[in-house]
Amino acid sequence: MHMRQAVEDVLEQVRQSLRLHAGGIDLVDVDEAAGRVTVRLTGACSGCSLAAVTLKQGVEVALCERVPGVKEIIAV
Repeated sequence: MHMRQAVEDVLEQVRQSLRLHAGGIDLVDVDEAAGRVTVRLTGACSGCSLAAVTLKQGVEVALCERVPGVKEIIAV
């Protein structure tokens, strides 16, 4: 499985949790060589004061644990 598809699969699981809070997440880019994933928080998550916590403790942990090669998550 390619990294991009693996990332999308994990993000779909994350989206289910974010939807409970009227939020969402979009995949912007996957740089396989650098191990970097770029995402955009949407909906209520985009302006939430806890967005950084969601990104680091939720999204980053899930991706780094489940997708080999992911080293960094960037939000735009």
